[in-house]
Amino acid sequence: MKKNQKKSASVFEKFASKVTKATGSTPAFLGAFAIVLIWALSGPLFNYSETWQLVINTGTTIITFLMVFLIQKAQNKDSMAIQLKLNELVASHEFASNRLVDVEDLSEAEMKVLQQYYVLLSQLSKKEDSLQHSHSIDEAKETHELKKAIKKKKRKL
Repeated sequence: MKKNQKKSASVFEKFASKVTKATGSTPAFLGAFAIVLIWALSGPLFNYSETWQLVINTGTTIITFLMVFLIQKAQNKDSMAIQLKLNELVASHEFASNRLVDVEDLSEAEMKVLQQYYVLLSQLSKKEDSLQHSHSIDEAKETHELKKAIKKKKRKL
């Protein structure tokens, strides 16, 4: 996309992106560690009161609650970007199976069926002498069908 074609991100998206980057940094960790350390060291000053404990519990609960949503938003966006890039790679390669474009939309049962194909491909590749020889899902299926046909023919004889 060209610069002028790019849609501007929403205010929340920009905010979420900046906050997740900032909170995932070393200075943010050191800051959080410093707050916990100051809180722990202030215990004797407040006689380890319930209020003293409530301050850290409430603060960490609120921050954790909000961060879960921000992190999930960031992960969803990253995941979508990765899926789009992978879809582009699959779609652009002439020998790739286009059945894998948008594979993330399949049910878990459908993904397990695809996984079985790849297990078969792995087994086929282990039997090859050359590391450069590869198989496609279709080739594996054709080979399987050919073997079934040969077995059937042998039974008739």
